[in-house]
Amino acid sequence: MTLTTVHDKIAATAPHRGDIRAELSALLTDCGVYSLAGRAKISVRGADRTRWLNGMITNNIRDLGPERGVYAFLLNSQGHILGDLYAYNRGEDLMLDTDQAQLAKLLATFDHYIIMDDVEVEDKSDKLTALGVSGPKSQVVLQAGGFALPAAEALQSFHILWQGLSVTVVRGDNPAVESWELWLDPAQAELVRQAILAAGAKPVGSEALDLLRIAAGLPRYGQDIRERDLPQETGQQRALHFSKGCYIGQEIVERIRSRGAVHRTFTGFRVREGLPAPGATIQCEGKEVGEITSSASLPGSAGEMLVALGYLRREAALPGKKLSAGGSQLAIAVLPFAEIFAQKNH
Repeated sequence: MTLTTVHDKIAATAPHRGDIRAELSALLTDCGVYSLAGRAKISVRGADRTRWLNGMITNNIRDLGPERGVYAFLLNSQGHILGDLYAYNRGEDLMLDTDQAQLAKLLATFDHYIIMDDVEVEDKSDKLTALGVSGPKSQVVLQAGGFALPAAEALQSFHILWQGLSVTVVRGDNPAVESWELWLDPAQAELVRQAILAAGAKPVGSEALDLLRIAAGLPRYGQDIRERDLPQETGQQRALHFSKGCYIGQEIVERIRSRGAVHRTFTGFRVREGLPAPGATIQCEGKEVGEITSSASLPGSAGEMLVALGYLRREAALPGKKLSAGGSQLAIAVLPFAEIFAQKNH
């Protein structure tokens, strides 16, 4: 067993590059480019890597094809979520992509469960960073910048040479907006970013990206997904595979599936009369029935649209129930908030 940790963290995306609303508009109607240096890359090597990782996380690694990826959770034995990640089969290794804030916990958990396995886990964040490109015109902009993009499905990757530089291109999995990731040497990231800007992309910061995330109804680990949450409560069925075999926490996941429901679930809300802050409790008929985890004011076609994400108990998600949080009235909404993304067609 070998475990290598890189302690020097790469700087994360700037909060904003100027006008946050203009940045969000670029993501919705045009093309935005942004740093993904806040993401960590972990390489898993060794003869037992596929079997071992398949027994660690909630999605199917055993049958993952070359240059394909999946989204997954890492659970504890009680079925609670320790972290989330993407796993990609790169042939010579499995590459894991997660948030830098989760890195230490994930590495420590992996180290604990590598016993007699031929598995090597190494933090590659100092050797591999990423840029993100999103928006309905992102493919046109990338091609104008010299990046040849073949047809690709979500979480499919391929390797290209760009001006002599080796770049891995990954198709993103946000169903609401087209997105791509470019994995490359950190020393070359600014050169590539400038080329994409010159091809027509707009610079985007983390605040606009978070607005896009909320509009798409995607939970973020550490904010909308916490260690006390169970996988099915998050609504992220894409992270689960029910016939892959045993993994840590599987018994709890299977028990929930066999019962057919959870007591609460991740939900979207339209808000009236001011935004409730994350952490605000949701009330119904004088009882606490949930909590808000994210909230935002988004530009809709008819003006500002107040929305929130959070967890709601099943018995409160019924027609006629009056919900409130932080003094604001709530109405259950379908995710993603389609009105926000309808703008890209105008």
